[in-house]
Amino acid sequence: MSSMHSDFNTKTNPELESEITEIIADLSLEEKVWMMSGHGFFKVFLGEDNRQFGRRTYAAGSGCERLDIPPLYFTDGPRGVRHIIPTTSFPVSMARGASWDTDLERRIGNVIGIEERAVGATLSGAVCVNLLRHPAWGRAQETYGEDPYLLGELGAALSEGIQEHNVISTVKHFALNSIENSRFKVNVKATERVMREVYLPHFKRIVDSGCASVMSAYNKVNGDYCGHSKHLLRDILKDEWGFKGFVHSDWVKGAYGPDAAEAGLDIENPDPIFFGETLVNAVNKGDVSMESIDDAVRRILRTQMTFDRAEDPRVYSKADVACELHTSLAREAAEKSFVLLKNDDLLPLDKSRVKKIACFGKLMDTANLGDKGSSCNTPPYAVTLLEGLKNHASDTLEIEFYDGDDLDEAKALASSADACIIAAGYTWEHEGEYIPGNEAMEGLEEGKNMMSRGGDRSDLRLLETDREMISAICAANSHTVVAVMAGSAVIMEDWKADPEAILMVWYPGMEGGSAFARTIFGDVTPSGKLPFTIPESADDLPYFDASVLEIEYGLYHGYTLLSKSGVEPAFPFGFGLSYTSFAFSNLRKAKGQDGCAFEIDVTNTGDRAGDEVVQCYVGFENSEIDRPGFLLRGFKRIHLEAGETKTVSFEITSDDLMYYDEAHGEWAIEDIPYLVRIGSDSLASRQNTMPFHLNEIRD
Repeated sequence: MSSMHSDFNTKTNPELESEITEIIADLSLEEKVWMMSGHGFFKVFLGEDNRQFGRRTYAAGSGCERLDIPPLYFTDGPRGVRHIIPTTSFPVSMARGASWDTDLERRIGNVIGIEERAVGATLSGAVCVNLLRHPAWGRAQETYGEDPYLLGELGAALSEGIQEHNVISTVKHFALNSIENSRFKVNVKATERVMREVYLPHFKRIVDSGCASVMSAYNKVNGDYCGHSKHLLRDILKDEWGFKGFVHSDWVKGAYGPDAAEAGLDIENPDPIFFGETLVNAVNKGDVSMESIDDAVRRILRTQMTFDRAEDPRVYSKADVACELHTSLAREAAEKSFVLLKNDDLLPLDKSRVKKIACFGKLMDTANLGDKGSSCNTPPYAVTLLEGLKNHASDTLEIEFYDGDDLDEAKALASSADACIIAAGYTWEHEGEYIPGNEAMEGLEEGKNMMSRGGDRSDLRLLETDREMISAICAANSHTVVAVMAGSAVIMEDWKADPEAILMVWYPGMEGGSAFARTIFGDVTPSGKLPFTIPESADDLPYFDASVLEIEYGLYHGYTLLSKSGVEPAFPFGFGLSYTSFAFSNLRKAKGQDGCAFEIDVTNTGDRAGDEVVQCYVGFENSEIDRPGFLLRGFKRIHLEAGETKTVSFEITSDDLMYYDEAHGEWAIEDIPYLVRIGSDSLASRQNTMPFHLNEIRD
């Protein structure tokens, strides 16, 4: 589906370019450089906002008062608009990644765009697509998963939805950003092939969809800070991919000198620390070219004027913010995100038979919406899991809650109940954006006495108190559901055999409790699928060190690494159970538009309606070079009534088979037999395979 700005990076407007040329000729160097940074952030942040981030939109580039050009106004974030006005709070991006629903994500983008316009924003920081290389990454909850294809499709959908309302969408953080604690210092080393095949494809997909802005990352890549990487910003993004928009830095430590402008950084945010007067002097000395300055200003004005002059699809009002239509979408997103990992015929709970439910864990009665970094937003209300159950329960159903501090008391309550529910997992204190206090503003007087918070996880298991509670409750009553609240994978080997059901509920947003109750009682059939692999042991994952100053990224992580190593996961990529069942049959070839198409019949063999996510992988087992065994190349979410069959089709093109040939600096295709595999998850797809050859695509 194309959006109104889908051709932004492919189409040229000669009249607009001519107008911009005249504006640039009229601007002084100081006016140009003014446009290349944000202004006023520290003044309001340290003044009337009392060091509280995200209470307003921030001037984040552009602006020339003499020519009546307004600045761009920026707001985060991935789970809803960040502002002092209460806004709709969606489940975190990782939860929405588990929906595998691009239509849903485009609609969420629409809502975010509407609410951004309502609070005066014109630049959005909502699209975060850094690849989940390791589940300990503190900021995992802000992205969509471990696979580049999944990231690209969902990120493009969100970006398109936002830009429908003439808000400039920023995709972040470019690039190879997936360690939080050392993000200001770490040098990530990666070969050109690793970057092209694993860490950049999703960014390209989103740029190709028309995304008009890119935020550079804090970290270094192959020795250069990302905001100073000519290879990333000019060679790849602007020259090779044809990106016509602008690049702006991450907040505060996104640049380290005026040479970033020469490398391709167009705007330093949030204030001119290394641009501003320093950049003016660098141009006057000949250290930075006027061509780089003019190019930056052209990109800023091209983007701003294109979006400002596009027709708005509606009128925007603060009455739109967190309205009932938007909050109902938050509930739908939560319902589609929950992943049922285990169910020994316990769920859904039958209200006519279950008379008493005992609930345990502090998180049952906590509005656990995610981290409190830049993605934090404040909804007008939030339904906890416990509130949702009580609101949804019948008059004859008794629901009791105990926070679980005294395990003997908890066991006594559990043994008296027909079913138990435990909420276990993390909060913003255990994982999230790392805000390292003084280090974040090192060298700035304004940065003194700031507290550090958030960061990478030190353990992939649940907290010891949670594990003890699960063991005690399940020993007293095996009819127990464990609801896991987390932003990425949790290793469950020491307790997953104990409860009869395990449900991944993430940080489920303001309507999470309502969605949880509707799922527990069967009004909703779970349909979420894991957007990452859950291993049996952390030893099955790539090396991860939250304090590392240099690390090398390779071709393999997640399902590609476990597959290559011959290791079975605890729960595979793409896995998720349902209250109904699905059968896949009759895989066959069909005629495609640009390649070879494959069709498969999917039947709902159960007794209730449900959604299935049909996943298509291409196998490279016959490759003569080092390649993953298989890679995701398509997915479709479908709804099936009980007994209904639908045919699902996927088309494989030459792009799906390519690898990056470093020796020649180009993409290449091997002339070998390939394998298509289609199923309900990455491992189940092995049951439906069919070989094909390159000539079937080229013909």
